[in-house]
Amino acid sequence: MNLPRPHLYGLLGEFDSPKQLMDAAKKVREAGYKHIDAFVPFPVEGLSHALGLGRKHDLVPLLTLVGGLGGGLTGFFFQLWVNMYAYPMNIAGRPLNSWPAFIPVTFELTVLGASLSAVFGMLALNGLPQPHHPLFNVERFSKHATSDKFFLCIEARDKKFDLADASRFLQGINAHHVTEVLDD
Repeated sequence: MNLPRPHLYGLLGEFDSPKQLMDAAKKVREAGYKHIDAFVPFPVEGLSHALGLGRKHDLVPLLTLVGGLGGGLTGFFFQLWVNMYAYPMNIAGRPLNSWPAFIPVTFELTVLGASLSAVFGMLALNGLPQPHHPLFNVERFSKHATSDKFFLCIEARDKKFDLADASRFLQGINAHHVTEVLDD
């Protein structure tokens, strides 16, 4: 019987301190790897910059603007449609499209649309929710990632990735326990 072979997700290197991880991240980026990620038990200042994760492609503000505009315009035009076409009521000869009365609902739907699109856009752009990640298959990662160790992963989808070369490279930059990460 031929069992399916698990897919290789990448290589995981373990480090003892944030400084070692920062140095390793810089060296990995300088070596030309693009698809890398780091996992730390607490925030490490400058790590995102060392990984090359700048704010150049940040779409959350744009999604928030579009969601806010969409919510506000939906609220305004819905009220306009209701008051002029669906259920017109001529009260004391006032115009049917009295827009100042529409402002509170328009404002509230602008805030609602902006906040919902910001939250769901951020979740979608971050690939969340992600109940399972291939790194959870690595026992050392599961035990130490949230307490006392620092991890750097070079993903196999990187164009430069070669299992033997990447393994030697991680060992050469003083990574402890270089581990293959399999995606079941």
